[in-house]
Amino acid sequence: MAQAHRFIQRQTRFRFYAELNDYLPVAYRYQIKPYTFIGTPSVKDAIEAQQVPHTEVDLILIDSQSSGFDKQIEGGEQVSVYPVFERLDLEGLQKLRPAPLRTPCFIADVHLGKLARYLRILGFDTLYRNDYSDHEIVDIALKEHRIILTRDLGILKYHQVTHGYWPRNIHPRLQLKEVIEALQLDKQFKPFTRCSTCNDRLVPVPAEQVRHRLQEQTRLYYTEFYQCRGCQQVYWKGSHYHKLRAWLRV
Repeated sequence: MAQAHRFIQRQTRFRFYAELNDYLPVAYRYQIKPYTFIGTPSVKDAIEAQQVPHTEVDLILIDSQSSGFDKQIEGGEQVSVYPVFERLDLEGLQKLRPAPLRTPCFIADVHLGKLARYLRILGFDTLYRNDYSDHEIVDIALKEHRIILTRDLGILKYHQVTHGYWPRNIHPRLQLKEVIEALQLDKQFKPFTRCSTCNDRLVPVPAEQVRHRLQEQTRLYYTEFYQCRGCQQVYWKGSHYHKLRAWLRV
């Protein structure tokens, strides 16, 4: 009988708040959602079974009591799941997310190459290769304290992952605006400090040193140049730079 008891279906009520609803089917957003299960799974497993990555969750209340990810659900509970809070005082409650990284740096998956390039232009250390495996992304993120940017929710469900973000938009410029707003990066821009191609540092370089690599119009109208320490690409504050600043209003 005890063995049979394990296979009895139970149900718990979940309510996801704010942007966590982006992960849910439209029919279940912004309302109490029944969740049926067998056994006694952890609340973390139950949340991720509903396609919400644990990296997006900052607070869980089970029957109005603060809970950790390891708490097992047994059926009949009311579970409220909240995203990262920026302005609410959560003192005394069990916050589930690690402290934000003081100096944000990133690793982007295969789907986010253009987003990686834009972040580098704004000065953010952003690793990208189109052949990273999921395991490589997670390992590098943990070793180098990087935030994972991914369109693959599966990566954010790895137990070890602590910092990650899933851009909702599919257009690179909208992804950039979204990431800047979601991670509050707007006061941390450092344009012309990173190579947009290889992510290495840029250093100021005398015009005479790179003049032979420039087109005539560039030599005529620009005097301030930067060069990548890695791939040696030369940069200057041309029209593309001013267009990006105007678009971002920075």
